[in-house]
Amino acid sequence: MSKELAARALFADALAGRIDRRTVLRRAAALGLSAPVMAALANETARPARAGEEGTLEVTSYDWQLANHPGLTDFNNDFSATYPLEAEIAPSANFSADVFLSEAAEQSSSWDVYTGVTPFLEMVQLVEADVIEPWDPYLPEGMLDDLFAPIREEGSYQGQFYVWPWLLDVIVQGWNAELVAAAGLDPEVAPVTWDEYLANAQQVVDSGAAPFGCTFDYHPWRSLIPITHSINLDVYDPETGLFMWNSDPAVEALEIMKRMMPLANPDVLNPGATDGGVNQTPDEQAFASRAVAYYIKYQNAHLRFASTWEDPSQVRFGALPKTEDGAGGTVFWTTGAVLLKYGEDKEQAAQYMQGLTRDQRIWENSIKGNLPESPAVGQLPVYESIWAEYEANRPEWMTDWAFAIKDGLAEAQAITPTILYIQQFDLAAPFYLAYLRGEESDAKAALTGAMEAVQAAYEDAMS
Repeated sequence: MSKELAARALFADALAGRIDRRTVLRRAAALGLSAPVMAALANETARPARAGEEGTLEVTSYDWQLANHPGLTDFNNDFSATYPLEAEIAPSANFSADVFLSEAAEQSSSWDVYTGVTPFLEMVQLVEADVIEPWDPYLPEGMLDDLFAPIREEGSYQGQFYVWPWLLDVIVQGWNAELVAAAGLDPEVAPVTWDEYLANAQQVVDSGAAPFGCTFDYHPWRSLIPITHSINLDVYDPETGLFMWNSDPAVEALEIMKRMMPLANPDVLNPGATDGGVNQTPDEQAFASRAVAYYIKYQNAHLRFASTWEDPSQVRFGALPKTEDGAGGTVFWTTGAVLLKYGEDKEQAAQYMQGLTRDQRIWENSIKGNLPESPAVGQLPVYESIWAEYEANRPEWMTDWAFAIKDGLAEAQAITPTILYIQQFDLAAPFYLAYLRGEESDAKAALTGAMEAVQAAYEDAMS
């Protein structure tokens, strides 16, 4: 059956009430329908959704989690041998929670656990909409105390723990050591300041070692805000939690990005090819093709796209540069799991996450990889006890860069979550992108426009 005919059949079945919400969502996801369309279509079916019969754990995960961490499939198979499990790809793109919100509004859920939540993007929205419930009653003894303190705080809201962390990412600088050496620079030394970083990037271009000296991902949580944190960490409104877009550190960060523009790939401000423009971004392709030397992003991007090089071992990492008198901070986040309020099997959900987050097959593959089948991803475990064991009995697959990035957590800060979730960043983007494109000449004016748009949206959301 063609995709068009399959879509027509799905619409007919849903509108006639012949299939339940869960089947609607599964078929819609397989057809690649957008999250808003899936939510609207699921809302039309006459048959309610529920998280299966009690006695089967229903888990939904992002497709990239399965692709980047093949050990997830192995773990799911093992878990299902002890407790019935159904695992599916989440019908979500660009961090949309539409499907979960739509179901919760009718006090139903197709799943028990969703593993794709980044706290600063979705947590507050899901809590306030009564979509998720705290993990606290189901947590193993000592689990919270074993988390690194910033990570525990990141997943908490109003004194309760909502996002069980799984995969840790930290914004760092990475580079292609071969290109840096070809430019006459020391490939083992990271630029310490932004001035040094930009000077090195310029030398790469001037030497002809690569067409571009540096690149970045324009999404603000991957560039503007981490660079701001390198200057000052006190950049959130204490009452609203909103990032202070037109604060002096943010303005300085945007001006640093503007200085990167002539040294970056020309398509650096284009949206990505997947997930509503969020993923498969131009910076990734530039780094993969060895067209750029220095790269600001989370460590898993450097590792995944260096895996295409003839010699992937040429990737290097360092702390994010800072200004001369800057704070030296950066951004971290975890991707973790939430407990859907209208799901079932809560105790088993906690057992699932306890086992998943400690499965060493996942961490070995993430840190070492298994080329050519599976590149290293570099997302890291979140428990102090795991790292203590690595230090006491270092596995043969452990690397120095993994310890360095974990240690960088001490200088990192999570983005403060707000009720606006990703809307805050989507609203601000046109204003600061206008400055980076040269359509607005004043960084302060650009970010003041961003702040006003975000503040207005926040007031609407709270009214």
